[in-house]
Amino acid sequence: MWALQDARLADGTRADIVVDGERIAQVGRGGAEGVPDRVDCSGKLLLPAFIDGHVHLDKALIRDELREHDGTLAGAIGAIHERKRRYTADDVRARARAVIEDSVRLGTTRLRSHVDVDTIGGLVPLEGVMAAAADCGDIAEVRTIAFPQEGLIRDPGAFQLMEAALEAGADVVGGMPHWELEEASQREHVRLCFDLAERFDRDIDMHVDETDDAGVRTLEMVADEALARGYNGRVCAGHVCSLASADHAYAERVIEKCRRAEISIAANPVTNLVLQGRGDRGLIRRGTTRIGELREAGVNVLFGQDCVKDGFYPFGRGSMLEVALISAHAAHLTTRDDLDFALRAVTQAPALAMRLSDYGLTPGSRADIQLLPVPTWSEALRLQPLPEKVWYRGRLVAENSVRSEVYRR
Repeated sequence: MWALQDARLADGTRADIVVDGERIAQVGRGGAEGVPDRVDCSGKLLLPAFIDGHVHLDKALIRDELREHDGTLAGAIGAIHERKRRYTADDVRARARAVIEDSVRLGTTRLRSHVDVDTIGGLVPLEGVMAAAADCGDIAEVRTIAFPQEGLIRDPGAFQLMEAALEAGADVVGGMPHWELEEASQREHVRLCFDLAERFDRDIDMHVDETDDAGVRTLEMVADEALARGYNGRVCAGHVCSLASADHAYAERVIEKCRRAEISIAANPVTNLVLQGRGDRGLIRRGTTRIGELREAGVNVLFGQDCVKDGFYPFGRGSMLEVALISAHAAHLTTRDDLDFALRAVTQAPALAMRLSDYGLTPGSRADIQLLPVPTWSEALRLQPLPEKVWYRGRLVAENSVRSEVYRR
């Protein structure tokens, strides 16, 4: 048993946190008294470790090996094809492991990664990411999503590979219905994904409508299927960019359906700010979904890193604090309530989407914790400090120290 003494929580209160094994045993003033093994927090900010609920570990860190492209989603997918054909399990494993380790160092201890499953790379990407997850099992928890990036109808054989991926242990069923060539195929894609999810008893996390085209509306197909099958609370839809361009009547209707189906929305502003709006002139769209309207309707909205130096996004470093800051800019999050929402979007919101019952800073929660050298969450966003310490399952797994001096005459 050990304790964190005099920590400042996100709501501004100061408390002691007592940890027993892998769990938080007590939260409150004076709880550290009598516990010999104590960490003096001196009023520094204590947060639950971040969760990255939408990332692509198999594609990470390949940017320098790709040909240049036009910066669009389609251009990036095409540029990655040749590199994906040369993937080996060891290659994917090493790159994924590097990003997991960086994420932990920067305060994230749980990740949910989409992994391409298609006839180009087969199951090699999944094998590599699952091996990296096992390598890093002592510092982080990684869940995998079998993701048919190239489609199910337009990529014959991908469905059988999806079955094999789930049999091999992939945790979640992915999808990308808007990538199919016409509406009937989009609907069939959605149906096939739900069929797989029901057969293997898996949750669903799809890429949905990652396009500027307001006429692409597969989000409603996903919501209708979830409602029809009673798959409430087990579906996440990522990106949903076209919703921002769609007419208000459609947006209001489908947002209400998402609320009823308890669909989580994974917005990824860091990537979509640079991918979307490429054809716009003058007033260029931000590429983000209707975060404000979804939030107001009570839909669970999370922010993801999405990409780390791959064909879609040349930046990224596994910092959910950075993701929260960029997302705050994109979604006009500036009030105190807004900043609280930004914190939730990288903590409780992905925990809800992943149906985690043991997350947070409450007694009984798993002791995944980080200590930041600032007094408040707003200052953490502003200053972007490295966490001083990160714990996973009650064990210290990362430390950062920075020495900075200004010399005057």
